[in-house]
Amino acid sequence: MNKLTRNDLYSLEDYAENRADIRAQVLAHKKNRKIHIGPVATLYFEDRRTIQYQIQEMLRIERIFEPDGIQEELEAYNPLIPDGCNFKATFMIEEADVDRRRELLAQLIGIEDRVWVRVDGNEPVFAVADEDLDRATAEKTSSVHFLRFELNDAMAEALRQGASLGIGIDHHRYSHEVEPVAESVRKALAADLD
Repeated sequence: MNKLTRNDLYSLEDYAENRADIRAQVLAHKKNRKIHIGPVATLYFEDRRTIQYQIQEMLRIERIFEPDGIQEELEAYNPLIPDGCNFKATFMIEEADVDRRRELLAQLIGIEDRVWVRVDGNEPVFAVADEDLDRATAEKTSSVHFLRFELNDAMAEALRQGASLGIGIDHHRYSHEVEPVAESVRKALAADLD
């Protein structure tokens, strides 16, 4: 997928005028890019459209309109767009209760490295986590991680041809899988592959 440039973005004024429609379209698009894995873990698979929306929202919230500021946002978020041979996802541990979340994050150290995708019975492909910076400490993991799943050519071709896709977590304190994922999700993710 092509990375975003300034030419792909709305001005703050144009975005404000069209925000409700854009938001509705992106939320509908995201429905086929989200996988709940067990009770508290969720993967949000990113693509060019989801990242464009994220950048537009950041520019809006922070009132960024100067070229250097816009370029900084592009440089921060463009790495989250798939490269044609991988999936990229935001991984979240979602627990509303603050005390329970703190407990979970202490128990789930290393979970970000145990998230996998599996194409039609192949060996699982484990995530490469947090390439931009470390989000975990010796005491706890973070509730948000950025993951990359690098597929080989045969796996990518199999997915494009309709092979099933499974996603899971193999952590000693949290082991869940969704296999196969819904066809609408499989098709959306297969479209990320060149």
